[in-house]
Amino acid sequence: MNTEPILDGLRVLDFSQHLAGPTTTRLMAEMGAEIVKLELAPSGDQVRKAGYLKGGRSAYFLQQNRGKKSLCVDVKAPAGRKLLVDLVPEFDVLVENFAPGVIGRLGLDWATVHRLNPKLIMCSISTFGQTGPLADRPGFDYIAQAYSGITSLIGERDQAPSLPMAAIGDVTTGVHALAAINAALYRRALGGPGQFLDISLIDSYFHCHELNVGMISASEGKLKPTRGGSHHPGMAPLGCFKGKAPDRYLIIIAVLHQWTELCEAMGKPELPADPRFRSPRDRAKNRFALVAIIEDWIQSQASDAEVIRILEERRIPVAPVLSVEEAMRHPHFIERGTVRTVSEREFGTFQMPGMPLRFSEYANVEDLQAPYLGEHNHEVLKHLLAYTDAEIAALEQQHILVAEPRPDAQG
Repeated sequence: MNTEPILDGLRVLDFSQHLAGPTTTRLMAEMGAEIVKLELAPSGDQVRKAGYLKGGRSAYFLQQNRGKKSLCVDVKAPAGRKLLVDLVPEFDVLVENFAPGVIGRLGLDWATVHRLNPKLIMCSISTFGQTGPLADRPGFDYIAQAYSGITSLIGERDQAPSLPMAAIGDVTTGVHALAAINAALYRRALGGPGQFLDISLIDSYFHCHELNVGMISASEGKLKPTRGGSHHPGMAPLGCFKGKAPDRYLIIIAVLHQWTELCEAMGKPELPADPRFRSPRDRAKNRFALVAIIEDWIQSQASDAEVIRILEERRIPVAPVLSVEEAMRHPHFIERGTVRTVSEREFGTFQMPGMPLRFSEYANVEDLQAPYLGEHNHEVLKHLLAYTDAEIAALEQQHILVAEPRPDAQG
Protein backbone atom coordinates (compact mmCIF):
# COMPACT_ATOMS: atom_id res chain seq x y z
CA MET A 1 0.00 0.00 0.00
CA ASN A 2 1.22 3.50 -0.84
CA THR A 3 2.20 5.64 2.14
CA GLU A 4 0.94 8.80 0.42
CA PRO A 5 -2.87 9.25 0.44
CA ILE A 6 -4.69 9.21 -2.87
CA LEU A 7 -5.29 13.00 -3.07
CA ASP A 8 -1.87 13.97 -1.75
CA GLY A 9 -0.69 17.20 -3.39
CA LEU A 10 -4.18 18.48 -4.24
CA ARG A 11 -4.99 21.91 -2.83
CA VAL A 12 -8.58 23.07 -2.22
CA LEU A 13 -9.86 26.55 -1.31
CA ASP A 14 -13.04 25.90 0.66
CA PHE A 15 -15.55 28.72 1.20
CA SER A 16 -18.30 26.31 2.23
CA GLN A 17 -20.09 26.14 5.58
CA HIS A 18 -22.92 24.22 7.23
CA LEU A 19 -22.96 20.68 5.72
CA ALA A 20 -23.17 19.97 1.98
CA GLY A 21 -19.93 21.70 0.99
CA PRO A 22 -18.05 20.71 4.14
CA THR A 23 -19.01 17.08 3.44
CA THR A 24 -17.25 17.31 0.07
CA THR A 25 -14.09 18.86 1.47
CA ARG A 26 -13.99 16.65 4.58
CA LEU A 27 -13.92 13.57 2.38
CA MET A 28 -11.15 15.20 0.34
CA ALA A 29 -9.20 16.01 3.51
CA GLU A 30 -9.44 12.39 4.63
CA MET A 31 -8.06 11.38 1.22
CA GLY A 32 -5.06 13.63 1.78
CA ALA A 33 -5.96 16.88 0.03
CA GLU A 34 -4.82 20.15 1.61
CA ILE A 35 -8.02 22.04 2.48
CA VAL A 36 -7.84 25.75 3.32
CA LYS A 37 -11.17 26.68 4.86
CA LEU A 38 -11.80 30.36 4.07
CA GLU A 39 -14.02 31.64 6.88
CA LEU A 40 -15.75 34.99 6.94
CA ALA A 41 -14.73 37.32 9.76
CA PRO A 42 -15.56 37.85 12.50
CA SER A 43 -17.32 34.56 13.43
CA GLY A 44 -16.47 32.08 10.69
CA ASP A 45 -18.57 29.04 9.84
CA GLN A 46 -22.03 29.47 11.37
CA VAL A 47 -22.05 25.94 12.77
CA ARG A 48 -19.01 26.50 15.01
CA LYS A 49 -21.44 26.97 17.89
CA ALA A 50 -24.22 24.66 16.68
CA GLY A 51 -25.36 21.41 18.25
CA TYR A 52 -23.68 19.80 21.23
CA LEU A 53 -20.89 21.94 22.71
CA LYS A 54 -18.06 20.83 24.95
CA GLY A 55 -15.04 22.92 25.88
CA GLY A 56 -16.59 25.67 23.76
CA ARG A 57 -16.40 23.53 20.63
CA SER A 58 -19.19 22.00 18.53
CA ALA A 59 -19.28 18.26 17.81
CA TYR A 60 -21.15 19.11 14.59
CA PHE A 61 -18.39 21.45 13.40
CA LEU A 62 -15.59 19.12 14.46
CA GLN A 63 -17.04 16.18 12.54
CA GLN A 64 -17.43 18.13 9.29
CA ASN A 65 -14.13 20.01 9.38
CA ARG A 66 -11.43 17.61 10.50
CA GLY A 67 -8.15 18.05 8.68
CA LYS A 68 -8.85 21.54 7.35
CA LYS A 69 -6.81 24.72 7.80
CA SER A 70 -8.74 27.80 8.88
CA LEU A 71 -8.05 31.18 7.28
CA CYS A 72 -10.43 33.85 8.61
CA VAL A 73 -10.67 37.02 6.50
CA ASP A 74 -12.78 40.18 6.46
CA VAL A 75 -13.88 39.90 2.84
CA LYS A 76 -15.76 43.20 2.96
CA ALA A 77 -12.51 45.14 3.23
CA PRO A 78 -10.51 45.87 0.04
CA ALA A 79 -7.41 44.28 1.56
CA GLY A 80 -9.43 41.16 2.30
CA ARG A 81 -10.75 41.03 -1.27
CA LYS A 82 -7.22 41.40 -2.60
CA LEU A 83 -6.11 38.49 -0.45
CA LEU A 84 -8.81 36.29 -2.00
CA VAL A 85 -7.73 37.23 -5.50
CA ASP A 86 -4.10 36.49 -4.62
CA LEU A 87 -5.04 33.04 -3.30
CA VAL A 88 -6.99 31.72 -6.29
CA PRO A 89 -3.96 30.97 -8.52
CA GLU A 90 -2.48 28.77 -5.77
CA PHE A 91 -5.31 26.19 -5.74
CA ASP A 92 -6.55 23.28 -7.81
CA VAL A 93 -10.16 23.38 -6.65
CA LEU A 94 -12.51 26.01 -5.19
CA VAL A 95 -15.67 24.90 -3.36
CA GLU A 96 -18.41 27.27 -2.19
CA ASN A 97 -22.03 26.93 -1.10
CA PHE A 98 -23.21 30.52 -0.77
CA ALA A 99 -26.53 31.50 -2.31
CA PRO A 100 -26.13 32.03 -6.06
CA GLY A 101 -24.48 35.37 -6.79
CA VAL A 102 -22.79 35.84 -3.42
CA ILE A 103 -19.39 34.52 -4.49
CA GLY A 104 -19.56 36.89 -7.47
CA ARG A 105 -20.18 39.84 -5.18
CA LEU A 106 -16.98 38.85 -3.37
CA GLY A 107 -15.18 39.32 -6.67
CA LEU A 108 -14.85 35.61 -7.44
CA ASP A 109 -17.41 34.89 -10.14
CA TRP A 110 -16.49 32.09 -12.53
CA ALA A 111 -15.24 34.41 -15.27
CA THR A 112 -12.85 36.11 -12.84
CA VAL A 113 -11.70 32.86 -11.25
CA HIS A 114 -11.12 31.25 -14.65
CA ARG A 115 -9.07 34.25 -15.78
CA LEU A 116 -6.96 34.14 -12.61
CA ASN A 117 -6.45 30.37 -12.79
CA PRO A 118 -7.50 28.68 -16.07
CA LYS A 119 -6.84 25.21 -14.63
CA LEU A 120 -8.92 25.62 -11.47
CA ILE A 121 -12.07 23.53 -10.88
CA MET A 122 -14.78 25.67 -9.27
CA CYS A 123 -17.70 23.85 -7.61
CA SER A 124 -20.74 25.84 -6.51
CA ILE A 125 -23.21 23.97 -4.30
CA SER A 126 -26.67 25.42 -3.63
CA THR A 127 -30.23 24.43 -2.83
CA PHE A 128 -31.76 25.04 -6.26
CA GLY A 129 -28.77 25.46 -8.57
CA GLN A 130 -27.33 28.51 -10.28
CA THR A 131 -30.11 28.79 -12.88
CA GLY A 132 -33.88 28.39 -13.02
CA PRO A 133 -36.90 30.17 -11.49
CA LEU A 134 -36.08 29.03 -7.94
CA ALA A 135 -32.34 29.76 -8.05
CA ASP A 136 -32.46 32.86 -5.85
CA ARG A 137 -34.70 31.32 -3.16
CA PRO A 138 -33.24 30.59 0.31
CA GLY A 139 -33.17 26.95 1.27
CA PHE A 140 -31.78 24.03 3.21
CA ASP A 141 -32.00 20.25 3.01
CA TYR A 142 -35.68 19.88 3.94
CA ILE A 143 -36.67 22.64 1.49
CA ALA A 144 -35.08 20.80 -1.42
CA GLN A 145 -36.59 17.56 -0.17
CA ALA A 146 -40.07 19.11 -0.17
CA TYR A 147 -39.74 20.59 -3.67
CA SER A 148 -38.35 17.34 -5.10
CA GLY A 149 -41.40 15.28 -4.14
CA ILE A 150 -39.49 13.16 -1.64
CA THR A 151 -41.20 14.54 1.47
CA SER A 152 -44.61 13.69 0.01
CA LEU A 153 -43.63 10.00 0.12
CA ILE A 154 -42.53 9.83 3.78
CA GLY A 155 -44.97 8.96 6.57
CA GLU A 156 -48.42 7.47 6.98
CA ARG A 157 -50.87 8.04 4.15
CA ASP A 158 -53.56 9.70 6.27
CA GLN A 159 -51.19 11.96 8.20
CA ALA A 160 -48.86 14.85 7.45
CA PRO A 161 -45.59 13.94 5.72
CA SER A 162 -42.69 13.16 8.05
CA LEU A 163 -39.14 14.46 8.19
CA PRO A 164 -36.17 12.08 8.39
CA MET A 165 -33.87 12.92 11.29
CA ALA A 166 -30.74 12.82 9.14
CA ALA A 167 -29.32 15.25 6.58
CA ILE A 168 -29.71 12.87 3.65
CA GLY A 169 -29.85 15.58 0.99
CA ASP A 170 -26.89 17.58 2.24
CA VAL A 171 -24.63 14.55 2.52
CA THR A 172 -25.77 13.09 -0.80
CA THR A 173 -25.20 16.42 -2.52
CA GLY A 174 -21.75 16.68 -0.97
CA VAL A 175 -20.86 13.26 -2.37
CA HIS A 176 -22.28 14.22 -5.79
CA ALA A 177 -20.07 17.32 -5.71
CA LEU A 178 -17.05 15.15 -4.93
CA ALA A 179 -17.87 12.89 -7.89
CA ALA A 180 -18.12 15.89 -10.22
CA ILE A 181 -14.86 17.38 -8.92
CA ASN A 182 -13.02 14.10 -9.39
CA ALA A 183 -14.37 13.77 -12.95
CA ALA A 184 -13.25 17.34 -13.75
CA LEU A 185 -9.82 16.67 -12.25
CA TYR A 186 -9.49 13.53 -14.38
CA ARG A 187 -10.33 15.46 -17.54
CA ARG A 188 -7.88 18.20 -16.53
CA ALA A 189 -5.16 15.61 -16.02
CA LEU A 190 -5.72 14.56 -19.64
CA GLY A 191 -5.08 18.12 -20.78
CA GLY A 192 -8.55 19.59 -20.39
CA PRO A 193 -9.35 23.05 -19.01
CA GLY A 194 -10.66 24.11 -15.64
CA GLN A 195 -14.42 23.82 -15.25
CA PHE A 196 -17.34 25.31 -13.39
CA LEU A 197 -19.55 22.75 -11.61
CA ASP A 198 -23.16 23.57 -10.68
CA ILE A 199 -24.32 21.07 -8.01
CA SER A 200 -27.66 21.40 -6.24
CA LEU A 201 -29.65 19.69 -3.52
CA ILE A 202 -32.75 19.73 -5.72
CA ASP A 203 -30.99 17.76 -8.47
CA SER A 204 -29.49 15.32 -5.98
CA TYR A 205 -32.84 14.66 -4.31
CA PHE A 206 -34.74 14.31 -7.60
CA HIS A 207 -32.11 11.85 -8.80
CA CYS A 208 -33.17 9.56 -5.92
CA HIS A 209 -36.47 8.78 -7.65
CA GLU A 210 -35.44 5.35 -8.88
CA LEU A 211 -38.96 4.47 -10.09
CA ASN A 212 -41.47 7.20 -9.38
CA VAL A 213 -40.78 9.67 -12.20
CA GLY A 214 -40.67 7.04 -14.91
CA MET A 215 -43.80 5.37 -13.54
CA ILE A 216 -45.84 8.57 -13.60
CA SER A 217 -44.59 9.51 -17.06
CA ALA A 218 -44.97 6.11 -18.68
CA SER A 219 -48.47 5.58 -17.25
CA GLU A 220 -49.48 9.12 -18.29
CA GLY A 221 -50.34 9.91 -14.70
CA LYS A 222 -52.50 6.85 -14.09
CA LEU A 223 -50.02 5.49 -11.54
CA LYS A 224 -48.98 7.81 -8.74
CA PRO A 225 -46.59 7.06 -5.86
CA THR A 226 -48.02 7.71 -2.41
CA ARG A 227 -46.94 7.62 1.20
CA GLY A 228 -46.91 4.03 2.31
CA GLY A 229 -46.19 4.37 5.99
CA SER A 230 -44.58 1.30 7.49
CA HIS A 231 -45.28 -0.95 4.50
CA HIS A 232 -44.50 -0.43 0.83
CA PRO A 233 -47.74 0.21 -1.11
CA GLY A 234 -46.49 -1.39 -4.32
CA MET A 235 -44.62 -4.49 -3.12
CA ALA A 236 -45.35 -6.96 -0.35
CA PRO A 237 -44.25 -8.21 1.98
CA LEU A 238 -41.85 -5.29 2.32
CA GLY A 239 -42.00 -3.22 5.44
CA CYS A 240 -41.55 -2.69 9.13
CA PHE A 241 -43.08 -5.46 11.23
CA LYS A 242 -43.75 -5.54 14.97
CA GLY A 243 -41.15 -7.61 16.72
CA LYS A 244 -41.52 -10.12 19.51
CA ALA A 245 -39.97 -7.76 22.05
CA PRO A 246 -41.99 -4.69 23.11
CA ASP A 247 -41.36 -1.57 21.01
CA ARG A 248 -39.05 -3.47 18.65
CA TYR A 249 -39.42 -3.75 14.90
CA LEU A 250 -38.00 -5.82 12.06
CA ILE A 251 -37.59 -4.86 8.42
CA ILE A 252 -38.45 -7.83 6.22
CA ILE A 253 -38.21 -7.89 2.41
CA ALA A 254 -39.65 -11.04 0.86
CA VAL A 255 -40.49 -10.21 -2.75
CA LEU A 256 -39.63 -12.20 -5.89
CA HIS A 257 -38.30 -15.66 -4.99
CA GLN A 258 -38.04 -14.79 -1.28
CA TRP A 259 -41.84 -14.86 -1.03
CA THR A 260 -42.11 -18.64 -1.27
CA GLU A 261 -39.08 -19.01 1.02
CA LEU A 262 -40.85 -16.88 3.64
CA CYS A 263 -43.98 -19.02 3.41
CA GLU A 264 -41.88 -22.15 3.97
CA ALA A 265 -40.03 -20.52 6.85
CA MET A 266 -43.33 -19.68 8.57
CA GLY A 267 -44.63 -23.21 8.04
CA LYS A 268 -47.35 -21.91 5.70
CA PRO A 269 -46.56 -23.44 2.28
CA GLU A 270 -50.20 -22.99 1.26
CA LEU A 271 -50.03 -19.17 1.20
CA PRO A 272 -48.76 -18.78 -2.39
CA ALA A 273 -51.95 -20.50 -3.61
CA ASP A 274 -54.19 -18.22 -1.55
CA PRO A 275 -56.17 -16.02 -4.01
CA ARG A 276 -55.25 -12.96 -1.94
CA PHE A 277 -51.53 -13.55 -2.44
CA ARG A 278 -51.10 -15.34 -5.80
CA SER A 279 -49.46 -12.49 -7.70
CA PRO A 280 -47.25 -9.57 -6.66
CA ARG A 281 -50.17 -7.24 -7.35
CA ASP A 282 -52.48 -9.37 -5.18
CA ARG A 283 -49.97 -9.31 -2.33
CA ALA A 284 -49.59 -5.54 -2.56
CA LYS A 285 -53.37 -5.05 -2.62
CA ASN A 286 -53.84 -7.31 0.41
CA ARG A 287 -50.64 -6.37 2.17
CA PHE A 288 -52.23 -5.61 5.53
CA ALA A 289 -53.77 -9.10 5.70
CA LEU A 290 -50.31 -10.41 4.92
CA VAL A 291 -48.77 -8.19 7.59
CA ALA A 292 -51.14 -9.68 10.19
CA ILE A 293 -50.12 -13.23 9.23
CA ILE A 294 -46.41 -12.44 9.39
CA GLU A 295 -46.67 -10.58 12.68
CA ASP A 296 -48.65 -13.45 14.23
CA TRP A 297 -45.83 -15.78 13.19
CA ILE A 298 -43.23 -13.45 14.67
CA GLN A 299 -45.11 -13.42 17.97
CA SER A 300 -45.11 -17.24 18.00
CA GLN A 301 -41.30 -17.35 17.99
CA ALA A 302 -39.04 -17.32 21.03
CA SER A 303 -37.38 -14.01 20.20
CA ASP A 304 -36.59 -11.51 17.47
CA ALA A 305 -33.15 -13.07 17.23
CA GLU A 306 -34.78 -16.42 16.45
CA VAL A 307 -36.91 -14.80 13.73
CA ILE A 308 -33.78 -13.29 12.19
CA ARG A 309 -31.96 -16.64 12.37
CA ILE A 310 -34.77 -18.51 10.63
CA LEU A 311 -35.12 -15.95 7.84
CA GLU A 312 -31.40 -15.52 7.27
CA GLU A 313 -30.97 -19.28 6.94
CA ARG A 314 -33.24 -19.00 3.89
CA ARG A 315 -31.45 -15.88 2.61
CA ILE A 316 -34.48 -13.68 3.23
CA PRO A 317 -33.33 -10.08 3.86
CA VAL A 318 -34.20 -9.09 7.43
CA ALA A 319 -32.86 -6.55 9.90
CA PRO A 320 -33.68 -5.29 13.36
CA VAL A 321 -34.55 -1.60 13.47
CA LEU A 322 -31.66 -0.33 15.55
CA SER A 323 -31.42 2.98 17.34
CA VAL A 324 -28.42 5.14 16.47
CA GLU A 325 -26.85 4.18 19.79
CA GLU A 326 -27.33 0.47 19.07
CA ALA A 327 -25.77 0.87 15.62
CA MET A 328 -22.77 2.60 17.21
CA ARG A 329 -22.21 -0.47 19.42
CA HIS A 330 -22.72 -3.06 16.69
CA PRO A 331 -19.58 -5.18 16.17
CA HIS A 332 -19.86 -4.95 12.37
CA PHE A 333 -19.77 -1.14 12.50
CA ILE A 334 -16.86 -1.21 14.91
CA GLU A 335 -14.77 -3.76 12.97
CA ARG A 336 -15.16 -1.90 9.67
CA GLY A 337 -14.57 1.52 11.20
CA THR A 338 -18.06 2.60 10.15
CA VAL A 339 -18.12 4.18 13.58
CA ARG A 340 -14.79 5.44 14.87
CA THR A 341 -13.39 7.14 17.93
CA VAL A 342 -11.52 10.41 17.50
CA SER A 343 -10.02 12.96 19.86
CA GLU A 344 -10.24 16.72 19.41
CA ARG A 345 -8.51 19.47 21.36
CA GLU A 346 -10.55 20.85 24.27
CA PHE A 347 -13.47 18.62 23.29
CA GLY A 348 -11.95 15.26 24.12
CA THR A 349 -12.74 11.81 22.78
CA PHE A 350 -15.98 11.04 20.95
CA GLN A 351 -17.37 8.82 18.22
CA MET A 352 -18.31 9.89 14.71
CA PRO A 353 -19.10 8.18 11.39
CA GLY A 354 -16.14 6.60 9.66
CA MET A 355 -14.73 7.30 6.22
CA PRO A 356 -17.03 5.58 3.66
CA LEU A 357 -14.49 5.61 0.80
CA ARG A 358 -11.87 2.84 0.99
CA PHE A 359 -8.99 2.11 -1.38
CA SER A 360 -6.93 -1.05 -1.73
CA GLU A 361 -3.69 0.76 -2.62
CA TYR A 362 -3.98 4.04 -0.70
CA ALA A 363 -4.58 4.69 2.97
CA ASN A 364 -6.86 7.46 4.17
CA VAL A 365 -5.57 10.04 6.65
CA GLU A 366 -6.65 9.19 10.19
CA ASP A 367 -4.84 11.63 12.49
CA LEU A 368 -6.74 14.84 11.76
CA GLN A 369 -7.84 17.81 13.84
CA ALA A 370 -10.55 20.40 13.19
CA PRO A 371 -9.18 23.96 13.21
CA TYR A 372 -9.75 26.81 15.60
CA LEU A 373 -10.99 29.96 13.86
CA GLY A 374 -8.09 31.55 12.00
CA GLU A 375 -5.64 29.00 13.37
CA HIS A 376 -3.70 28.81 10.12
CA ASN A 377 -3.73 32.47 9.08
CA HIS A 378 0.05 32.80 9.38
CA GLU A 379 0.85 29.40 7.87
CA VAL A 380 -1.31 29.87 4.79
CA LEU A 381 -0.23 33.41 3.97
CA LYS A 382 3.47 32.76 4.55
CA HIS A 383 3.54 29.43 2.72
CA LEU A 384 1.27 30.21 -0.23
CA LEU A 385 1.65 33.96 -0.71
CA ALA A 386 5.06 34.61 0.87
CA TYR A 387 3.64 37.28 3.16
CA THR A 388 6.08 38.57 5.75
CA ASP A 389 5.40 38.60 9.48
CA ALA A 390 5.10 42.39 9.28
CA GLU A 391 2.49 42.20 6.49
CA ILE A 392 0.48 39.63 8.42
CA ALA A 393 0.70 41.70 11.62
CA ALA A 394 -0.60 44.72 9.74
CA LEU A 395 -3.61 42.74 8.48
CA GLU A 396 -4.30 41.57 12.03
CA GLN A 397 -4.13 45.13 13.37
CA GLN A 398 -6.65 46.19 10.73
CA HIS A 399 -8.85 43.19 11.66
CA ILE A 400 -8.60 41.90 8.10
CA LEU A 401 -7.35 38.65 9.62
CA VAL A 402 -9.20 37.29 12.64
CA ALA A 403 -8.29 34.41 14.95
CA GLU A 404 -9.81 33.08 18.13
CA PRO A 405 -7.56 32.36 21.11
CA ARG A 406 -6.31 28.79 21.17
CA PRO A 407 -6.44 27.19 24.62
CA ASP A 408 -3.67 24.79 23.61
CA ALA A 409 -1.33 27.54 22.34
CA GLN A 410 1.96 27.99 24.17
CA GLY A 411 2.94 31.34 25.65
